[in-house]
Amino acid sequence: MPPPSTPTLRTWDVIVVGAGPAGATAARVAAENGCATLLLERAAIPRYKTCGGGLIGASLAALPPALPLNIYDTARQFTFSLNGRRERTLVSGSPTIAMVYRSELDAALAEAAAAAGTEVRDSTALTTLQQQGHTVTVKTNRGDTLRARVVVGADGSASRVARYVGVQCAQVDLALEAEVPVDARTADRWRGRLLMEWGPLPGSFGWVFPKGDVCTAGVVAARGEPAALRAYKDDFLKRHGLLGPRPLHDTGHLTRCRHPGSPLARGRVLVAGDAAALVDHWSREGISYALRSGDLAGHAAALLVTAADETEAHATADHYTQQVDDALGVEMRASGALMNLFTRNPGLVHTALTRLPPAWRRLDAYIAGRTSVAGIMTTPFARTVTALATRLPRGPA
Repeated sequence: MPPPSTPTLRTWDVIVVGAGPAGATAARVAAENGCATLLLERAAIPRYKTCGGGLIGASLAALPPALPLNIYDTARQFTFSLNGRRERTLVSGSPTIAMVYRSELDAALAEAAAAAGTEVRDSTALTTLQQQGHTVTVKTNRGDTLRARVVVGADGSASRVARYVGVQCAQVDLALEAEVPVDARTADRWRGRLLMEWGPLPGSFGWVFPKGDVCTAGVVAARGEPAALRAYKDDFLKRHGLLGPRPLHDTGHLTRCRHPGSPLARGRVLVAGDAAALVDHWSREGISYALRSGDLAGHAAALLVTAADETEAHATADHYTQQVDDALGVEMRASGALMNLFTRNPGLVHTALTRLPPAWRRLDAYIAGRTSVAGIMTTPFARTVTALATRLPRGPA
């Protein structure tokens, strides 16, 4: 009697690891381009994600058309303060920041990917990855062995795929955040208004984002002083009347910013979003970077699937890296320059934003998606402020 035959493993065109904004977008785009696509997510969808949940204009523009999404508030007023002092509230000329929950945003994006033809498997984590020739093999915590012509890693800031690709970071920060239920009076006080406070630690800030009967509040600073950051968080929440209620979530999260020139591909494996460390150095905003890099990764993956040979595949991966650098690397370099300015003298940045109307108009235009950080930092006004900051002694927070 002949031995039983070994079942042939299916080879997917594209496997995407991680169903956040970058991964779900990459999967949807790859499927829309005719690729047999599998989307893996380690948690059960929907899942909680530490994130302020504010969608700026660039994020809103990058969402799929008619995406069903609950928006709990829109910021019309912006309160800025310097470690609890010199508070001033400015009015947006074009209210844009839409307040959402990441669990709902990510679930909606995963559903859009499924509607485009992607197979979505949640509660499935990647454990190992290797590639040989035209095939990438993935193993999961469920004991599955999966094969693909291309893999896109979008599995967050602690990405296994990023380690495989060799992503390098220039900045690593720790964010501490709480989702705090609020009473009707407090909700009314925050409705339509967000807070950005420049904090006492170098490069730090705190935020309050209103979402009806919940406020998302948190602080962020460079990794390395967790006790000081926790103390700042407690003080920040207490000053704004948000420390008492039992939070719905109270979590921490590392954000990573890519080092210029860090790889974004290795063979037929690409990275996008937080896995590629594509995050704004100053604001630590990452959703717009995730959506835009996910779109580029989805298109690049579809081209890699049809690459005639490894020379063409290599050229396609190089082109993806160049596209990301042209679209987002320029932004990150500009935000890095702004971060250096802010870290050196947060008081000067605060004064410029709150007392010089051109500075606020440019930031408001950026929030609305009418300009970019690079567009701001190359203006004569920004160059003047930067030159002044380099001549002044470092200012306290």
